[in-house]
Amino acid sequence: MVDRIKGILFDLGDTVLDFAPVDIRVMFEAGAKLAYEYLQGLDQPVPSFAKFHRKQLWAIRWSYLKSRITRREFNSLELIGRVGKSMGHNLNDEQMAHLAWLWYEPLSRCATVETGLLDLLQGFRDDGLTLGLVSNTFVPAEVLDKHLRQEGLLEFFPVRVYSCQVRYRKPSAEVFRIALERTGLEPSQALFVGDSPQADIDGANRAGLVSVLKDPKGRHDGIRIKPAYRIRQLSQLPGIVARHNRGD
Repeated sequence: MVDRIKGILFDLGDTVLDFAPVDIRVMFEAGAKLAYEYLQGLDQPVPSFAKFHRKQLWAIRWSYLKSRITRREFNSLELIGRVGKSMGHNLNDEQMAHLAWLWYEPLSRCATVETGLLDLLQGFRDDGLTLGLVSNTFVPAEVLDKHLRQEGLLEFFPVRVYSCQVRYRKPSAEVFRIALERTGLEPSQALFVGDSPQADIDGANRAGLVSVLKDPKGRHDGIRIKPAYRIRQLSQLPGIVARHNRGD
């Protein structure tokens, strides 16, 4: 007899928030311009924009590479602070948080949410299901929370496990353990919904959660890693929960 589903944990990018195909270099440069103008407005010392952009880009690239080698996430807010200090910046916490948002803001404008998602999440909550997020991200928690709040989603996810805070990245079992501990769920009581076969599905399978692959275009039909369930869109989740609880 299977355990009934008592909670659903979601990946964030391209699962809850859908991002249109973007050119990361273009997004980074747009964020750099907003950050640069903000720092100028605060009369902070800055070099030429070209040098500012280049210095930030190399810092991000190096930190990203290091995180993949060590399998430990970095937090771009800390990185922005270190690079800023090397330029002579003196910002308070509020200014730092806003600066981090400006770096991310161009990308936030590329995000959409599935039609009916708020009603779907409200229905899960009304049914007593615990909801949470588990995301691999170096974007600061403050920035992601702000984006979720703008989309009307933040209240539905009282538990949010961001790799930049806990340092572990999916598919590490540790990040799933942290999420389960915070939600009070046993692995077999939780669905995990994500779009990445390796990070989300393999990680959830190894941690004992019930994995659900979101694959809108069927790109992963032939993968070796097998999810417990597949969906094209999140609106199919109530049927998955009902099916699993029946033991089908």
